[in-house]
Amino acid sequence: MYKGALVSKSFFNFGHARNLPRFVPLKLYLLYYTYMDEITAKELRDRLAHNSKIQLVDVREPEEFEICNLGGELIPMGELPKQAGRIRRDIPVVVICHHGFRSAQAINYLSQRLGYDNLLNLKGGIHAWATQVDPDMATY
Repeated sequence: MYKGALVSKSFFNFGHARNLPRFVPLKLYLLYYTYMDEITAKELRDRLAHNSKIQLVDVREPEEFEICNLGGELIPMGELPKQAGRIRRDIPVVVICHHGFRSAQAINYLSQRLGYDNLLNLKGGIHAWATQVDPDMATY
């Protein structure tokens, strides 16, 4: 079983997210994840290819970012409260993690607590990018 896997019918395991509860009630996770704007890996590829103004924010840990990344800002989950000022409000911001779960948590925090309204979750995370857009990208 990989980190970030569903471990019971009522809790979700966010694996290696630092400074956050390891297990989050599934209903709460679904509430966060269901009502947010998303972008697929292929849609993001197309936007980047057309030089659309877009900021990429990766909320994984540095060791994960070293394995594979799309560039952009690395702001690990535990650093969001201190580093949120690096996230732009004037252009679309795509938030990235491994499979899209931590980025959903980050988007919830940024929108609910700090008033961001320009955030998109990369559906399926960097793993979706690697499988759907760049099969040569390293995976973990």
